[in-house]
Order: sequence, then structure tokens, then C-alpha cells
Amino acid sequence: MGRPDAHPSTRMGYLAWQVVHVMGTRLERALRSLNLTAAQHNALQHVVWSPGISAAEIARRTGFTPQSMGAAVNALVDRGLLARREHPSSRRTVQLSITDSGAQLAERARGVVERLDEEALAVLAPGERAVVHTLLLRMLAELNPDALPTMDLRGTS
Repeated sequence: MGRPDAHPSTRMGYLAWQVVHVMGTRLERALRSLNLTAAQHNALQHVVWSPGISAAEIARRTGFTPQSMGAAVNALVDRGLLARREHPSSRRTVQLSITDSGAQLAERARGVVERLDEEALAVLAPGERAVVHTLLLRMLAELNPDALPTMDLRGTS
């Protein structure tokens, strides 16, 4: 335990929260121009990466509540960006697929995210970017392995 008067910036959790907060705010603002929320963006991208995925699985992978993800998916279905279909072997599971207009919007949103990442990472040299990326992957693999494709990243160095 640190000194009681230690500034919060001496703690990793505080720094991580600050970065996440700033990046999240910038992302929400940028996605507004596409009429998307962060949850909707995550839903679109996960359906692109994993066709047939359920809203519940997207929620597990992204850390959004099932209720928030359900609302995001409903809005995307209502806009004709996602479609639902019954799972072939489980009546309780609904699979999601992306429509042509949804795929186009997902591609535009990816461009927005890439631009934001570049802006945020501009302060780091290429080698530093690689180190930060590797360390974040390792931490995420430990803290929320559902957020990553199936692979073991805990041993990444």
C-alpha cells in the first residue's frame, strides 16, 4: 500500500481509467457523426468478426451489460444494419448477421477508430507502441479473456 498522500497518478489503475475515459469520450463524440453509440459500434464490429454471434456473447466480450447490448442491437436491427435469425440448434439463442448497409457503416466506423488510435498513439515511438500493445493484451487476457480471440496471450513477451 502506498503513502496516504500519494497522488493518484502514481497508481496504474488511475492512469488506465483516465486513458480509457478520455479515449471513450473521444470515441463517443466521433461515432456520433455516424449516428452510433459505443455499444452499437461494438455490436457491429463483433458481428463482422464473428457472424452468427449472439448479443449476449458480444456483451461478455465487450464488458457492456446484457441490457445495454440488447438495446444497442435492437436499435441496429431497427435501422436495418443487423438482422436476427434463430440458431439452428437452440431456439433460445438468436444469431446476428450484418446487412450490406451495416457492413458499410462498420467499415466507416473502423476508419474513425483507426484515426483516433493514431492520434492517441502519436506521442509514442513505434517500439513503444508495440510494447504498450503487448502489455495491454496480456493484462486483458488475464482480466477479461472473453474480450480476445481464442489464443493464450498470458505468456506473450
